[in-house]
Formats: sequence, structure tokens, C-alpha cells
Amino acid sequence: MNKTYSAKPVDVTRRWYVVDASELPLGRLATQVATLLTGKGKPQFTKHIDCGDFVVVINADKLVVTGDKLEQKTYYKHSGFPGGLRETTLKAQMAKDSTMPVFKAVRGMLPVNKLRDERLKRLKIYAGAEHNHEAQKPETLSLALKGSK
Repeated sequence: MNKTYSAKPVDVTRRWYVVDASELPLGRLATQVATLLTGKGKPQFTKHIDCGDFVVVINADKLVVTGDKLEQKTYYKHSGFPGGLRETTLKAQMAKDSTMPVFKAVRGMLPVNKLRDERLKRLKIYAGAEHNHEAQKPETLSLALKGSK
């Protein structure tokens, strides 16, 4: 009789990946990064154990979106006071902080549970092409769409 495998926290080995944000549209990038952070591609994936990897996203300032999302996509925040709703378009947010749309998209793709904050700590987002994680020897992961040039 075979037993079901359940990973233990000491069994988890984490790898480092570098992903270029200028290769894919925002939503497709976020789903791929969220999959890497959760560790769903690993054979030892266990739902209640954090098996994911570290992901470094570069070129967030060259983010690709389709259609009219630059002008139409809005981000909301509320101060908690009456009339305190603030909205910002994607274009204005990219001018202010280009890493925030990537962070919010990936955060929205992760399951809402006790592991989400720890997974988000392993996500490193940089506006330019340079990052300071060369010591970890990250692998460059090309997520370009199949059939696109």
C-alpha cells in the first residue's frame, strides 16, 4: 500500500529565478510568477507547506499591457474617512512607482491564506535591468509566449 507524500519544511529546496517583465503582458507574467512562488511546478508540492522559489522580476518600468489598460485600469485605495477614496490609473502609477502594478498583480494571483505573506517576501521586483542578487546565482527564466517573436 502506497502512502501519500507530504513535504516537510526541511525538505524544501529553494531556487532563484530571474524573470523579465518586458517579455509578457502583466496578467500572464503574474500567473507564471505566482506559480513559481507557490511551488506548484515541483513534484514535492504540498498545499500547507511553502515549497516555492525566489523570483526576481526585472524591467518593471518596461511593463507590457494590452489594449487600453494604461488609461483604463485603475487602482483604488481608501483612507477610511468619508470621501477618502483615491483612484490612480496604471499610467500614473507606472510614473510614480513601476514595481507596484507587478506586486499587486502577483499578490492577486496568490491564494489568500497564511502562506501568502511569506511567499510575497520571496518576490523581488526591480524597475531596471540590474538587481543585487547575483550572489544567489539565479537562473534566467524566459516566459515568452510560444509562437510569438
